[in-house]
Amino acid sequence: MAETQIEWTDATWNPVAGCSIMSAGCTNCYAMNMAKRLEAMGVEKYKGLTRKSGKRTIWNGVVHEDHKSLDIPRKWRKPRKIFVNSMSDLFHPSVSESFVSDVWKVMQETPQHQYQILTKRPDRMAEILKRVCPTPLKNVWLGTSVEGEAVVGRIDELLKVPAEIRFISFEPLIDSVGPIELAGIDWAIVGGESGKDARPIKEIWIDEIHTACKESKTAFFFKQWGTWGKDNKRRSKKLNGRDYRERTWDEMPIQVSI
Repeated sequence: MAETQIEWTDATWNPVAGCSIMSAGCTNCYAMNMAKRLEAMGVEKYKGLTRKSGKRTIWNGVVHEDHKSLDIPRKWRKPRKIFVNSMSDLFHPSVSESFVSDVWKVMQETPQHQYQILTKRPDRMAEILKRVCPTPLKNVWLGTSVEGEAVVGRIDELLKVPAEIRFISFEPLIDSVGPIELAGIDWAIVGGESGKDARPIKEIWIDEIHTACKESKTAFFFKQWGTWGKDNKRRSKKLNGRDYRERTWDEMPIQVSI
């Protein structure tokens, strides 16, 4: 587990390493290059997870279940918001149902923490949790990533998941999501893409999501403009900042005393 600079969480916990490219939002995933660096540093669980594609480093589809990491949250006495698998996807098809069950047991036994789980595979999440945990844990938030209209159907799949808190990460937002209904969604995170190959974000796309959040009373969190600002100019993430409509938006789905 590690402290993190991700604005909407306090720490990360990665019991799974490795993934596969799923959709357009994965193209510039920071975790692919990070996994390659961790392998070079000798971190065993990141060995053999990526390959070269031209000049790019991409996932090769190999996934490792890290059983040794399962005890880590139990050692953290101070309550935290914990992003589960910032470097992978717990519901990747190569992750066994028994391992998902092990992760759920850890979260159940550490109610002092709030766990945030994000997947691009909400259909598999819904199917597995019917068996693993049909009654939602109060300290577990379940979400899916939606980078544009092409994958907006993931929202419907997420609504089938038994969850105390459901959330959507519209990051990297690389296209309009079109008219969407967010009833039943407690939280929306919106952000542009960062890095040298970042794709632009348009303010009107953010407006669409913000309007949907207001209509459904969904908490709205604007994470970043990323590499491209609202003026369509390319600059550092720090210079582009987090202001949207002349303020920052840090709304959360529930009041968490952490």
